[in-house]
Amino acid sequence: MADPRTTAVQVKTPIGQLGGGFMVSREAKALCAEYGLGPRELYFKGRCGVLGECEADVVTAVAVFFPHAHVEESWNGARKLSAERAVEVYAKACHEWGRRKLGDYDGCARIAELLQPVVERASPAGAPLFAGWRAVPLPDDPPARAVQLMHVVRELRGGLHANAVLAAGLHPLEATLASRHSGTPFGDSEGVAIARFFTWPEPYTEPGPDVIARRAAVEETTDDLMAPVFSVLTDSESDELIELLRFGHAR
Repeated sequence: MADPRTTAVQVKTPIGQLGGGFMVSREAKALCAEYGLGPRELYFKGRCGVLGECEADVVTAVAVFFPHAHVEESWNGARKLSAERAVEVYAKACHEWGRRKLGDYDGCARIAELLQPVVERASPAGAPLFAGWRAVPLPDDPPARAVQLMHVVRELRGGLHANAVLAAGLHPLEATLASRHSGTPFGDSEGVAIARFFTWPEPYTEPGPDVIARRAAVEETTDDLMAPVFSVLTDSESDELIELLRFGHAR
């Protein structure tokens, strides 16, 4: 039987990949072309548009792992699309990707049923993008609904993880470089590859033992912070969620 912390550990990779895969999907790229946006313009305006019409500094405050100059260029470049509309477009990419990826998976309805109380009862403290996305209406069909809920849980973990990184005294680039990343839309990725994806300028300094140790401790802290989120599930429900996500992730 999985306790809440074990559940947090077991689901982070499938939720990270299934809940974030739409961000780099062909569905997202098609919508970028339709609305005349660059890929990162839709990423920032769509993902962070739940904050409303704000300045780039506000977006940098929540998109912790990206350099400010990149955030500012992308956010300001997307001002042709309102924040409200950008969220709708981004959610559409999420839904369409979910239908293609998991449309024939019978477990989606139960995944959504299990994740909805997790999302509804979680504290939004320290995770503004989670709070914003939790307010976005859910679609009715199970694949789209399940993937949007996974995206919302992913935003919660991301916000708490960013807090843990900063509390550990790590620069976001240090934290990015100091470990492999399993919950990315690309799957298992080296820190250097993720740093390049985030557009941090090279060359990179190789993390020393202290940075690597602090980054490992941050992962443990993030798991600790996510544990209460899953306490709303019974042990048997947690086991069921882990198994359903494992099968969904393996497809």
